[in-house]
Formats: sequence, C-alpha cells, structure tokens
Amino acid sequence: MSDSFSSLETELSAESLSDTLREKLQHLPTSCGVYQFKDKSGQVIYVGKAKNLRARVLSYFRAHSEHNRKTQLLVSKIADIELILTSSEVEALILENNLIKQLKPRYNINLRDDKTYPYIVVTNEPFPRIFPTRQVVRDGSKYFGPYTDSKQMRALLHAIGEIFQVRSCSLKLTEENIAAKKFKVCLDYHIKKCQGPCEGLQSQEDYDAMISEVKKLLSGKTREAIRSLEARMKAYAQELKFEQAAALKRQLEALKRYTEKQRVMTVDEIDRDIFALATQDDEACGVVFKVRDGKLIGSLHYYFSNIEGATTADLLSRLLEKYYLETTDTLPDEIFTAETPTHLEALQALLEKRLAEQQEQKKIEFVVPKIGDKAKLLSMCEANARHLLSEYLAQKEKRGEALSIARGVYSLERDLRLPRLPRRIECFDNSHFQGSESVSAMVCFVDGRPKKSDYRRFKLKTVEGIDDFAAMAEVIERRYSGSLATELPLPDLIVVDGGKGQLSAAYATLTRLGLQIPIIGLAKRLEEVFFPNESLPHNLPKTSSSLKLLQQIRDEAHRFAITFHRQLRDKRTLSTELTEIEGIGKIKAEKLLKTFGSVAQIEAASLEALAAVVGKKAAETLRRYFDQKRNQAQQSSQPSLSDIEAHD
Repeated sequence: MSDSFSSLETELSAESLSDTLREKLQHLPTSCGVYQFKDKSGQVIYVGKAKNLRARVLSYFRAHSEHNRKTQLLVSKIADIELILTSSEVEALILENNLIKQLKPRYNINLRDDKTYPYIVVTNEPFPRIFPTRQVVRDGSKYFGPYTDSKQMRALLHAIGEIFQVRSCSLKLTEENIAAKKFKVCLDYHIKKCQGPCEGLQSQEDYDAMISEVKKLLSGKTREAIRSLEARMKAYAQELKFEQAAALKRQLEALKRYTEKQRVMTVDEIDRDIFALATQDDEACGVVFKVRDGKLIGSLHYYFSNIEGATTADLLSRLLEKYYLETTDTLPDEIFTAETPTHLEALQALLEKRLAEQQEQKKIEFVVPKIGDKAKLLSMCEANARHLLSEYLAQKEKRGEALSIARGVYSLERDLRLPRLPRRIECFDNSHFQGSESVSAMVCFVDGRPKKSDYRRFKLKTVEGIDDFAAMAEVIERRYSGSLATELPLPDLIVVDGGKGQLSAAYATLTRLGLQIPIIGLAKRLEEVFFPNESLPHNLPKTSSSLKLLQQIRDEAHRFAITFHRQLRDKRTLSTELTEIEGIGKIKAEKLLKTFGSVAQIEAASLEALAAVVGKKAAETLRRYFDQKRNQAQQSSQPSLSDIEAHD
C-alpha cells in the first residue's frame, strides 16, 4: 500500500470506506481518463476527468475540512468508482462531456442545454446551396454556428442573398443533368438573384469562387473577402471581361455596406473569442463574443445551474469545453478569459485537434487581460453576462420555473434516463378506416403543455392498405427531412403510439436520416414503454407523473389524428353525394362545400346564392335535386292507406 493511501486511511474512519471501495482506491492508475462516482444503488452521481486519475480521485477522500459542503455531501455518498482509461487528455475531455450529457449526474455542474441551436450550412454538392439547419450531418458539408440569436442568423443570410447570387433551388445540378438541359432558369435568374447554373449559364469554377467568398463572410473574414473580390474584379477588367467585373463591383459595394454596420471592437485584425461569466447564488451565465477582423460578428450565451462549490476557473473550463466541442466556426488566434481555466492543457490539446481538422497551422494564445483595450473588451463581455443573468433570473422568478415546466417533464427525464430535459416532445399517431384515407398526426408538447401551433397533419402518400409500420416510417421521414426539418426545432423526445413494430420503423428511419433523438413507443393495452433495440418493455408506475404525461400526449395525438381522418371521410362522403347530381363535378362540389360548409347549408341556399358560385344552370339543377329530395322525404313521412286501416 502506498504512503499516500496510508495517510489517507488515517484521515477516514474504518466505516467510511467499503471493502470494495478501499480495494479500488489502493489500485488506482496514474494514467489519464474519466472517473465515475456511484452511490449505493449503482447510480452515477458524478463524472470527472483527470490527467492523473490516482491523484485526482484520492484528492476527494482527504479530510472533509478541505472540501466545500457540496463536495462533502458527494463524498459521503460514494459507494463505488468506475474508471475509463483514455490515451489522451482530449479523449478524456470529450468522453467526460458525452457522459455528463447522457447520465446527467446529480453533483455535476448543469450547463443548460435545452435547445438545439441552428447552424448555417454550405452543402457538399455541385453548385452548393446555403440555408439554415438544426441538423449537423457528417457528409462533407461546411457548417457555421451555432447561432443562439436566430435574428442575427437571418440577418446574415439576408446579407448573403443581397451580396451574392447563390442559388435557392434544390435541383441536382450534376454535370450530366445540366448537359442534358433538364432544367430551366427560374424567377431568381430574371431578377438577378441567380446566374443560372442550372442551364449552364454560370461555370462551376465561377460559382465555387463565389462560394469561397461566402465562406469567408460566414467566418467573419470580411476584409479577406473584400481583398479577394477586388483582385478578381481587376483581373476581369484586364481580360476585358467588363460584364463580370461590373457584377463583382456590385458585390463589393454591397459587402462594404454590410461591414460598415458591424461594430468595430479593435483596430487590429486579430481573431478573438472572448469568454465571460456572471454568477449569482447557484446560477451562472456564460457569454462568448466572436471577434473577427476586429469586428464583433456574433455572440452566444449559456446558463449554468447547480454550481455550488465551483470556482470561476471551473466554470470557464466547462464553458470553453462546451463551446469548442460544438462550434463549427473557424478558430481564433486569441482567447480572452478573466482568469486561466482549469484543465488548460486538455483545452489546448482539444484546440490543436480542432485546428488539425480545419487544416490550420497556428497556435492559439490564452490571454488574461488586466489593463488597456483588451481589458475593456472583456469588461464589455462581462457586462453582457451580468445583464443576461439578471434578466434570466427575473423571468424565472416571475413565472416560477418549477411551475412553468410540468412535473412530468422532470419525471420523464429521470424515469427514461434521457440525456437532457425533454422540454419539447413530439408524438405521432396513425389513423385509417379499413385501409382507406390513411393519415398521420403529430402533436407537440413544450414544457409539458400542448403547443398547437406546431401540430402537423399528414395525408399518407406511399402507404397502401393497412400498414402501420410503413405509415410510421413515412411520417417520421416527412417530419425530419425536407422543409419541416428546418421549419420546426428538433424535439428532445419522440413518442410513437404503438409497440415494437411502430417503434422499430420510426427508429430505422431516424437512423437512416443520421439523427440521434431519444425515441420511445407507448403501447395502448398495458401502457408499456418500448425502447429501440430492447425486446422487453419497461413499465412506469401507474400513478407516476411521467406516465400520466405520456398518456396525455398520446391521447392528444390520437384525438388529433381521428379528427383529421373524420374530416377527410366526411368531406369525401359529402362530395360523393354532390357529384352524383348530374352536371355537378368534383370541382363544383368542392367549391360549394368550401363556400357553404355543408350539404344542409347548400340545400338551404337561395338560387341566386348558388348561381354566384357555380353558375345559373348548375344552380337550377341543384335546386331541382333538393326540391325533389325534400318532396320524397315528406311523402315517406306521411302514413299510407294501409297504415291507417291497420291502425283502425
């Protein structure tokens, strides 16, 4: 037994350590990796990383007087330790971040991650497209972001549309398709918003050169983009290509107007990321300023909770790890912080890895400004953090966060072991009548309450007959690809109404789309919860708030689907009665139903009102039909002679 552990045992009573824990502490390795503390039930209550696992883990078991109250409570609950050795500090950092997201241990700092922020993507295809997305797919496309301020992102996209002639269509502009003249230019070409690559009116080389300038703008390299455009404009002029030179001149003027609106932060051209924190009680706000070419091009903010006992350096380290693990932006030359973050070597190794991925060769310098203009930049960032935290706490106090988020949402996170709080839940249900009029419906609950503006209905296009599995696959694909994928934010949890079959179909579709969203199936009969790739269901307590919330969401999806199906069926039935009238086709029937709402209202309408919709001849036909129908009904209601005699 080492001297360090012997001295440790003298500080702890014999009852403080179990035999299993004492044995593990004796054989801790000195390599880097991740450690997980577990309580008596086997639940992971804390995850950490260390360059030297032995030194770090043993530090928790020193005399309690050396620890804050939160750490003392943590140590008192440790019953077991699990280690994962890694080959580098970067691997340990990434693994720690993933485990904290997945397990959400009770004693870790909680960096609120309730939203899926949007990115701007430049697609990896001939004649790339540019659009906002909430999905990052590893397909070679270039992503910029994330953007916590969607207005800022839309303003940037608008500027790109004004400055550059980037195509907005989704046509597959392969060399073969263009040569075969499969496409025609659209309105964008005629209003000078596109140069018509679909008809071969713009070369791949010219388009790629333009996209290169767009990427510079998205990276904040506006000065570099301006210099590049000026050089290309002069080259065109020297080659007597005056039309192309004039087009570049217009782009230059628009780009300069855009850059004039950006706030100048420094006179130099050094790229900087500035990080600042504000704390109050058990909450904190972290802010990131992105300065490129000396101008502020964007900012992000994050909220922390459960920060008791954490130092500013600890919080900065967590903030920087979070940001640089997720950002797709070009990395800066300098990073400003109020003090040196903990785990600095691991952060530097992470940045070196990211630089290698971006094929950049430079060293990022960590700076702690104390005086001068650099300190003023940091102070400005800190002022923003204080303002945002104050605003956040005021809103939280006003609405009472515990009340604004239904209790079942928290219970679901715990009972389903979700990686994050399921603030946004989407549920899908299918409906049909003997295989006809197959429809699907999606309902959305935010913070445990219906958000009806995000409900969606789907007429199924590819499903024939009764096939719930194919129906579920189609609706999942239509929701999470195409226009809806960018129109609505991604959920924290997907619920499908059904058992293993429906869940498997939905999960397979999500996997094919490259999406990793928690998904479950809720079977009606026994209210069993199914998870992907697990054959046996899970049973939530019948009285639990989590099951009650799932039932409420499932029942709402069922109601919404049934209502939609009934509307379609009724419309078809009504339309069929009208189209059986001679001279009234499908188009006229739909016009009548749209105008009057029902067959009864059509029957009650005057001849003039009917004529205004379908013309005089068709109106007279309708009037004769309904008069005859009314007469037949009256005759059938009058007693016949035989009825009278029988009565006598």
